[in-house]
Formats: sequence, structure tokens, C-alpha cells
Amino acid sequence: MTTLSTHVLDLTSGKPAKGIVVSLYRLQGNTERLWIGDTITNEDGRIDQPFFSKEPFTSGEYELLFDIETYFSISQSVQTSTPAFLTKVAVRIGLSETFEHYHVPLLVSPWGYQIYRGS
Repeated sequence: MTTLSTHVLDLTSGKPAKGIVVSLYRLQGNTERLWIGDTITNEDGRIDQPFFSKEPFTSGEYELLFDIETYFSISQSVQTSTPAFLTKVAVRIGLSETFEHYHVPLLVSPWGYQIYRGS
């Protein structure tokens, strides 16, 4: 079974980012996005249940959308610009393999981010 997980590390504090809303969409064509589901990062900055553990998997292009603005402005009371420089971080990935585990960590601050394919 194919699964997709993520975790978020807050680079300003060096700690896991708890309470970030993560949405998953399947991209169809050039403009259409099909919503798969939402989840929230836990105390360890991870999602409790990987995507596709309950939803059917189809090979294709997907988008993870991380709500960074709410996390930093409300949860962490970090003063940024108005509007915030980063509001949501969109990560587009191609998932092709059946029976593969994909892990996409996000390292984030109010001013920048980095992603990579984890294990």
C-alpha cells in the first residue's frame, strides 16, 4: 500500500511545529485540484495517520499545502510583516509507485522553507 507522511520543524525555535494544518490535493490537468483530506501536526510535528492509509491511491501529481501563517502568527505569536511573507507553503510532488512510502519533511521559518524526500 502506498502511504504519504510529513513532519514540520520550526527553524526559529528548533522544535517540532505542533498544530499546522496540512491539506492534500490531487492535481488534475493544469488548474483543477481534487481535495483528498486535511490533518494537523501533533506534538512531535508529525501527522498521526499517513495519507492513503484510508483513501485509495492513484499515481499522479499531488500538492501538500501547509498553513504556515496561522502557525506563526497565532500559535507562536511571531511578529512578521502584514500581510505575512509566507502564508501557505505549497509542495507539489509526483507519486508513482504502488507499495511505496513517501515522506516529505518541511523545515520552516516565517521567512523561508526547505523540503526534501525523507525516509
